[in-house]
Amino acid sequence: MVESAKHISSPVPITWYPTLAVFMLAIGLIVTASFFIYEATSPRKYRSLAKELTTGAVASVFLGFGSLFLLLASGVYV
Repeated sequence: MVESAKHISSPVPITWYPTLAVFMLAIGLIVTASFFIYEATSPRKYRSLAKELTTGAVASVFLGFGSLFLLLASGVYV
């Protein structure tokens, strides 16, 4: 009655972890830098809340997944 357990495997090959970490962290840092430049150079009354939220969300997603793949590449399985 007990079915055999299936192995859990990653949808991404393990050899791609370091490459994905570098690219995602680089993209996240570039988007974060553009967010800070936008905040520092645009006058307060010409800022767009939608652009700020979108840029922040994109940077957060890339930095989050980049950090995840960096941890996985270094052997910390989360």
